[in-house]
Amino acid sequence: MLQKRNLQIGVGDTCINETAKKYVMDALDNNRLSYGKYVHGFEKKFAELHDSKYAIMSNSGTSSLQVAIHALKDIHGWKDGDEVLVPALTFIATSNVVLQNNLKPVFVEIDPYSYNIDTNRIEEKITPRTRAIMPVNLFGLSCEIDKVLEIARKHNLKTVEDSCETMFVRHKGKMVGSQSDISCFSTYVAHLLVTGVGGLSVTSNPDYAVAMKSMVNHGRDSVYMNIDDDKGAVRNSKKSFFKLVDRRFSFVRMGYSYRVTEIEGALGMAQIEQWQDILSARQKNAAYLINGLKKYEEHLQLPSWPDYSEHAFMMLPLVIKKGSPVKRTDLIMHLEEYNVETRYMVPLLDQPYYVKLFGDLEPQYPHAALVNKNGFYIGCHQGINQADMDYMLEVFKEFFQ
Repeated sequence: MLQKRNLQIGVGDTCINETAKKYVMDALDNNRLSYGKYVHGFEKKFAELHDSKYAIMSNSGTSSLQVAIHALKDIHGWKDGDEVLVPALTFIATSNVVLQNNLKPVFVEIDPYSYNIDTNRIEEKITPRTRAIMPVNLFGLSCEIDKVLEIARKHNLKTVEDSCETMFVRHKGKMVGSQSDISCFSTYVAHLLVTGVGGLSVTSNPDYAVAMKSMVNHGRDSVYMNIDDDKGAVRNSKKSFFKLVDRRFSFVRMGYSYRVTEIEGALGMAQIEQWQDILSARQKNAAYLINGLKKYEEHLQLPSWPDYSEHAFMMLPLVIKKGSPVKRTDLIMHLEEYNVETRYMVPLLDQPYYVKLFGDLEPQYPHAALVNKNGFYIGCHQGINQADMDYMLEVFKEFFQ
């Protein structure tokens, strides 16, 4: 019988290296917690790596999505009750921010293999009140974003790409998140880059960038976005300096307190310096685990992706195939018993609050329903070593033999 390990193999990893400690201590030594060189540097580098002009850091991926939708609603004059299309399988924050902006989420069936939005089912959901499509890049894999954008252009819709689980990879040669009107990322614990809390709204549209930056800062006038703005003012020009001083407490739109500190910025700068190592380790680990699990393909649907798309593998998603006698509860409890952590694959439509709001929608979305019933994921992050993976495969073998 397999000897159980004492330490859990988790679904995510946080590594605070010496560079991160150095940057954090530098921020503290400079008595700086508000927006400064680290947050600014992290935003700039992240935008560059995703082929975009602007990145606005906030305190979560959810906040980044919230201000993205709010900015588009404000700038384009959307009305309460207008509709945003979202996939029927995603983390609940995706559709929650639509509701929180007094808009209506309209759900679209997913592709049964990528688990992302099924682009062949989008147009059937478009109505005269549809204003945007909100595709999600789940688990580290880009959706068919080129097809989403084609549909959006045809129907004059905006796109907000929820890429909280996917960074640094390309789809048909183009960087994930670089093509939508706004794309949003998360740096929460167990994500690809980890800053503790954090998110980024990325765009190449200056109007959207200004609006989102303002909304993250209570709706403040964009002339004064951080405490250093007045230090660069021309103090010998009373007119220009007074203009800045006069608008320090000028709030021009509805906003939120979604700011981060220099601590998160410092952690982000340290993490982004090693993004290639993080990504390659995840991809290598995923390949090893997928190869080791192929012998159970009669029961398990393993991750698959097209040749024209790269996978970042925030986690390793697995779905028990329809018709298999294997029960998800039995398998995940076996894994958990042997200290291999699991999570469900972001179920949405069967959440109690959503059933209360919308009724029982699952029968209308059989692919999403199957994943909700049979899907789960395990870790494949850079903190997992060869011995860990061999142990994980032995745990699966113990279950299936």
